[in-house]
Amino acid sequence: MKTIARYSGLASLRSWFIHRTMLEVILIALLATISFELVTCVLRFGMHLESQHDTSFLSHYTFGLRIHHGYIGALIVIVAWVALKCRGMKNIGFVFGSALLFSDLVHHFGVLWYFAGSPEFHLTYG
Repeated sequence: MKTIARYSGLASLRSWFIHRTMLEVILIALLATISFELVTCVLRFGMHLESQHDTSFLSHYTFGLRIHHGYIGALIVIVAWVALKCRGMKNIGFVFGSALLFSDLVHHFGVLWYFAGSPEFHLTYG
């Protein structure tokens, strides 16, 4: 397996992802999920940020609806598999989209439920 360090730029990243097996893509997505969740936990527990309060300024633009990063991830996965033709770009979309989606699910229904006693999966700003 070639290392990603030998590639630079989106075209090279796309080329690198073209040659990955589905198992490799899933493992990369798992690593990305863990990375996104670590960042989310640092923001939540290390910097004491809570999206319900700290992103409430966005409610004007979202008509009061909360946009979880899992929603964006799901959209990326759907667009990648339906609209993109290049296998490398499909794989990139799958990795980043599924990592966002599963990070959000793990955060709300695993981490927050365990540490905060509630999943805090709010659909609107309150």
